[in-house]
Amino acid sequence: MSLNLDDEKVKLLVVGIKLKKELKDLADSFVKEQLFKVLNQERKLLNSLLSKFHPKSGAFKLTIKLVRTKLRRIHGLFRTENIKIDGLVCEYLNYPTKEKLIQILNSHSSTKERIDFYPQLYQKIFAITGKPESIIDLGCGINPFSISMMGLVGLKRVRYFAYDLDEEEIGNLKRYFEHLHNLNKQFQGETEILDFNHTEKLTHLKKADLGLLFKITDIIDRGKGHKKSEEVIKAIPAKDLVVSFPTLTMSGRRMNHPRRGWIELMCKRLGYEFKVLEFSNEIFYVMEKN
Repeated sequence: MSLNLDDEKVKLLVVGIKLKKELKDLADSFVKEQLFKVLNQERKLLNSLLSKFHPKSGAFKLTIKLVRTKLRRIHGLFRTENIKIDGLVCEYLNYPTKEKLIQILNSHSSTKERIDFYPQLYQKIFAITGKPESIIDLGCGINPFSISMMGLVGLKRVRYFAYDLDEEEIGNLKRYFEHLHNLNKQFQGETEILDFNHTEKLTHLKKADLGLLFKITDIIDRGKGHKKSEEVIKAIPAKDLVVSFPTLTMSGRRMNHPRRGWIELMCKRLGYEFKVLEFSNEIFYVMEKN
């Protein structure tokens, strides 16, 4: 779908959208897709943009504003901190210590909240699913930096597939996975830019024993029911799946009803067995899909 915008015009718009610091690491392909969605909905704006295409025109500026707003809703929901980790990753790779790994995990709000219970979390998950030899981490962020807390060292082979929209995070994970492979040739880590809203792409991913979907369903659904999350859950090619949700409100108070009735009803309807793990700030549904 070109909307009569040639490649050069699209490139100028994408560059303009990504000038904002919090959006600069998003994949160009994802930004382009959201740009087309906005212009497809805003036909008057598209016509104004085409009639006088110029970076200083009102239509150009409004287009960038609308797309940035859309991207912040999608991407910014779980990117609440903006700490650059490139330097931390370099330091860790040059001199790997547990303390430096903790620093990396502390740079992201979701992983920071799990620092105190990561080992216990994985121990409880694997007590239900068994230790996986392959893992899909969808919308992974920097969660794969917690691999060392999974207790999978004794396995002959571990494959970890990490997918996200953030190019910087994917780049750092590639370096980290190379480091892990150098330490253990049996470890295979793969990373890729992936928009999990395209459920047809999920069905073509490599199959895994376990899928992780940590704090992602709110971003997938965006307040429009849970149909899309259900599509994603069904499409992930993993035998078992762990889906998590925050149990604290934006103000930091514990929710009165932290369990998610919709996902429990979905599991019963689809015939998925599930168990619930509750921690201080996050609840995890461990589902057996097959």
